[in-house]
Amino acid sequence: MRIISCIKPGRLEYREVPEPVCLPGHAIIKIRRIGICGTDIHAFGGTQPYFNYPRVLGHELAGELVEGEVQGIRKGDAVTVIPYQHCGKCIACRSGHTNCCQHMQVIGVHTDGGMAELLMVPSHLLLPANGLNADRLALVEPFAIAAHGVRRAGIAPQENVLVVGAGPIGLATMEMAAIAGADVLAIDVSAYRLTWAKKIAGVQGAFLAQEEHLEEQLRDITQGDMPTVVIDATGNLGAINNAFRYMSHAGRYVLVGLQRDNITFSHPEFHKREGTLLSSRNATRKDFDWVLENIRIGKITPEKYITHYLHFNDMVEEFPSLIADGNLVKAMISLD
Repeated sequence: MRIISCIKPGRLEYREVPEPVCLPGHAIIKIRRIGICGTDIHAFGGTQPYFNYPRVLGHELAGELVEGEVQGIRKGDAVTVIPYQHCGKCIACRSGHTNCCQHMQVIGVHTDGGMAELLMVPSHLLLPANGLNADRLALVEPFAIAAHGVRRAGIAPQENVLVVGAGPIGLATMEMAAIAGADVLAIDVSAYRLTWAKKIAGVQGAFLAQEEHLEEQLRDITQGDMPTVVIDATGNLGAINNAFRYMSHAGRYVLVGLQRDNITFSHPEFHKREGTLLSSRNATRKDFDWVLENIRIGKITPEKYITHYLHFNDMVEEFPSLIADGNLVKAMISLD
């Protein structure tokens, strides 16, 4: 079968490898769609933590069960994948926090992912489509990440929530916060992405990060309070450090984005606010189930974020120009 391997930063290659042999407790799926996310782009660019080369990327997946026994799923059924392989034994897993397992192996990051014609995964990580099409299935995972971040924030109705970063995860986070009843604000460096935030994600205020007097604008729109919840979805060190000053007194700051270096902030400013700093890693099955149900009932329509389609056969040649496109929001790779 054919795979696409990221050999080193900046280089993808097609390779022919043997088809997987199904192991006990596992299943093999035929890949139909692969969503391109920030993790893939950062890995290609050489800035992704927890990463070694070569690696087959891809963890936003839709496929079809072709081999293996999976409860509630028959061969030929459409499926999506929870790409977080957890041990089930560590302190995090024992307490239900499988998303931050001590021995976490994320498909497409720590182990080879779905840029392949076939993929073997543990059977318990497959979820049935129940009528959802391939595009929707491939986007369940990023929306589950957003849903988990919003759940970590503990958002109450009518809170002022600021999401920094209007990429796919940021946009999904804005939408999840709006569903939770928040008054959502957005910051990004791209005016184009902010139009998406206003048009699709339900934000009530959108601001360019480079604007002068941004802090004063946020204070004005929140009637002097500042946002009670700030969520970073950039994974950019400068943006993460800057956003500490946008948090209200008694506020919460949730880091959904990830970068490699140390964050820095003023301890006196954070202390006097009695601020709460949280990280949000991956998502749990509860988040996946919640997203799947809300897509089914029409409360979430993830395919509206897809701006680019690309066939698997064109991926190696076109990927560099794809990720350099300033109009890219979400790219979908098809194997049909």
